[in-house]
Amino acid sequence: MDSSATRPYSVATGASEAFDELLKQCKGQIPKEFGSYSGNVTFVPSNHGDQVYFPSPCREQDVIAAIKALEACAAAAIGDLGHGKNSRSIKVDLDKAACFLMSAYLATIDGKRKGQTPKGLIPDTDYNQAQSIQYRRLSANLYETKEDGRYYHIHGSLDATTQLRMIGLPPFNPLLTDYQKCIDTIEAAVKKFTVADLEDMNNKHGQAGVEALKWENFLETSHGKVISALPPFTVEAIKVQQPTVPETPPHTPTETNVQSHLWPKVPANVSQYALRGIKVIEMCRVIAGPTIGRSLAAHGAQVLKVTGPDLPDVPFFQVDVNTGKHTTHLDLRNQSDLKTFQSLLAEADALIDGYRPGALAKFGCDPQSLAKLAQQRGNHGFVYVAEDCFGGTGVPGAEWAGRRGWQQIADCVTGVAWAQGQFMGLENEPSVPPMPMSDYGTGALGCVAAMAGLYQRETKGGSWMCRTSLCQYDIFLLKLGLLPLQEQERLKTVFAGPFFKLRHYDSVDKVSGEALKAMQRTYPHLFGPDLMLKAKSKGFNGKDIRWPKEAIEVEGLLIQHVRASRPNGFDRPGWEGWENDLIMDGEVNLAEEDAVFTNTSVTPAPREEQHQQQAGSGSMNSVPQRRNRIATMNTVLATA
Repeated sequence: MDSSATRPYSVATGASEAFDELLKQCKGQIPKEFGSYSGNVTFVPSNHGDQVYFPSPCREQDVIAAIKALEACAAAAIGDLGHGKNSRSIKVDLDKAACFLMSAYLATIDGKRKGQTPKGLIPDTDYNQAQSIQYRRLSANLYETKEDGRYYHIHGSLDATTQLRMIGLPPFNPLLTDYQKCIDTIEAAVKKFTVADLEDMNNKHGQAGVEALKWENFLETSHGKVISALPPFTVEAIKVQQPTVPETPPHTPTETNVQSHLWPKVPANVSQYALRGIKVIEMCRVIAGPTIGRSLAAHGAQVLKVTGPDLPDVPFFQVDVNTGKHTTHLDLRNQSDLKTFQSLLAEADALIDGYRPGALAKFGCDPQSLAKLAQQRGNHGFVYVAEDCFGGTGVPGAEWAGRRGWQQIADCVTGVAWAQGQFMGLENEPSVPPMPMSDYGTGALGCVAAMAGLYQRETKGGSWMCRTSLCQYDIFLLKLGLLPLQEQERLKTVFAGPFFKLRHYDSVDKVSGEALKAMQRTYPHLFGPDLMLKAKSKGFNGKDIRWPKEAIEVEGLLIQHVRASRPNGFDRPGWEGWENDLIMDGEVNLAEEDAVFTNTSVTPAPREEQHQQQAGSGSMNSVPQRRNRIATMNTVLATA
């Protein structure tokens, strides 16, 4: 008998397997120096156990831990460029990685989580009332169509009016407030149409929406065939006409103790962040794109989120995804604001584009324009990072590359929703999974891609284009296969109750809410203060903000945000005078702590008060067997 069939499932083992597969699939996209650190990675379970926490059949925790491990390898390799070559040990905390996947539901403002905040605590950026009114919010949901057994996820995006009118319903219905009655009304309208009808209407009205496909059916589509052959992210040089000025010489990664050309010099007594001095403009909304910026900020980058003053966004998500950044409003249709934006762009190192492919090109935010800008400023190359729903921009045969989409759209089209429905015991019904896990996973992929682009710019010169998508994350997830049936059965026992009474039409908030209640009962440590940081936010009127700690530690480097979140549009547009907040780990002021690993020390004190971080030792090129990446429970208990 195969002993693995009765052995409890280990996330640490699964993460190590996923990490090997991620390295294999991304081999042509990452510098070899990233991969050389793979043998230094240890996946660390907590003293609460090494187990799956989410009621989902997908290997979400394995995958996010693997992506975070690659992010740590990237930080280590970049740290070698800026601070001299070392062999840095790397740890991935599996509980913190799990918290990352549900960060939007763990973050709090003034002690309140998503769905608990009173009116006025967070500025209302739901300008079109797409989130604040239940009837309108449910215009972004999964419903059965006129064809039995075929389901379609309509999506009103951040304005439900067009979507509701498209299916023959009024944009507002003040008398319709009951959750189930809202669902029944909207599903009855959707059931009047076939999938083909809905596709035609979506194209005509410019709406997001997609049929929920099974994994095998998705792979049979033209887009599925093309996109499934791509790695989880791509990084390639932007080809432009040869410059007329001398190019900045690249930095050779084999050199030791040589200051990089493009990173600003960092005094030895200043905290060593891998991306200190890097300036990033973020043009994104909601979760996936802003998570790229949030993650880069944890590595020390200055991330400036730029949004239009009239641009809607989900209010509460800003409490989480704006962590570590400055935020500013600029209306790029206004010539004065456009000029200000161009001045910011002229000093930036990278731009994150989270909009539909090509939407920002008219403002000079496309790869070719940014590469030309880099030439004009003396070949200080630019890194363009794009995140979208379907992926495949510029790839022949990727017919859905330009379609609008969000996490639920990607989860439905790739087959994640059908896998979730089958796990939940639904009779021939898909279901959206709990939490915005694909959003956060895609954001983590985008962070690694951005770091790869910055490394290539430093070592090879030129400008670089990095792309990832929600569908590419889901494809990597599904290619790994689902959790073993034994583990799925264990989860069904753990989560028995209201969660398994949900149906295809239950919203992502309803599904996530039921999952959270069960997780709080079963795994309360995930919701405790030990895995959170705290700071007072100037942008949120001095209120306490709590958010999850970073999941990775890299020896000799700091990885943590230096400021709390703020609402969109809080700061003036500029790169100078950025403040650091007082970050608290429980009741400990992290500015007073001094340690080599980032999650136990972090917010930098004034420069004259900081201590030099000590470099690690050992052979970077030694590659232990996979089992040596996994910290044993005895080790965890001994060091906890």
